[in-house]
Amino acid sequence: MDLEKNIQRAREELQKADALLITAGAGMGVDSGLPDFRGVHGFWRAYPIAKKLGLRFEELANPMWFKENPKLAWAFYGHRLNLYRKTKPHEGFKILLNIGKQKPGGYFVFTSNVDGQFQKAGYNEKRIVEIHGSIHYLQCTVPCSRDIWSADRVEVKIDMEKFEALEPLPKCRNCFEIARPNILMFGDWEWISDRTDDQIYLYEKWLSSVKKNGYRLVIVEIGAGTGVPTVRLQSQRIAERFGATLIRINPQEYEVPYGHISIPMGGLEGIKKITEY
Repeated sequence: MDLEKNIQRAREELQKADALLITAGAGMGVDSGLPDFRGVHGFWRAYPIAKKLGLRFEELANPMWFKENPKLAWAFYGHRLNLYRKTKPHEGFKILLNIGKQKPGGYFVFTSNVDGQFQKAGYNEKRIVEIHGSIHYLQCTVPCSRDIWSADRVEVKIDMEKFEALEPLPKCRNCFEIARPNILMFGDWEWISDRTDDQIYLYEKWLSSVKKNGYRLVIVEIGAGTGVPTVRLQSQRIAERFGATLIRINPQEYEVPYGHISIPMGGLEGIKKITEY
């Protein structure tokens, strides 16, 4: 692979594009200091208590804990909520936003991240699909209704020694049962997808306008792995549907379908390289 050639071609594709689709997985947040839970040991490094309990990410990120052990469930999600609130998005977010704003067809974001970092970096919330939901919104664990509400006023205090959330735990504002983040978890049949469905509707509308106006689309994918391939598959599907060029930035899983561009780098470094013009 000729990396310099790939970087140069990526720059040219970005310059020529009329519309920008940004697709992002957990690797997008790594340069902001967020853990990406790559493999079980990566997860256990971030949460040593999970190692002690012998729980992998897929086992802890399961809605059953909100019923079986809500203090453990809210210790995990409350810790993440607090972490995401404190985290400042790295400059790569702003770089891509500025490029997207300059395009006649604008930009859209498709992400599996639940951390709200794109909104925090100044992206229009009507231009973001959070395909797995958001930690900044809550729903009922039952669920007693399809209500989804903001977690802005929710404070979760945690005893990190015991890895338990302290009372009072977040409650449903309608029936007062335990609340949970409006996130699609593993083995999850209770997730209320309405907020994400509304985002998908706006996304499809944007894609239709890109098609209708004959805009040249470029896709920049950052840090999307094969473990949960939702984002990678979306990038490839849209690239095929629109005859668009996919620029995949990933330090490890950087393989691309024929004709597309591979940038084997971390998110921030890759974004900086392809936008140096």
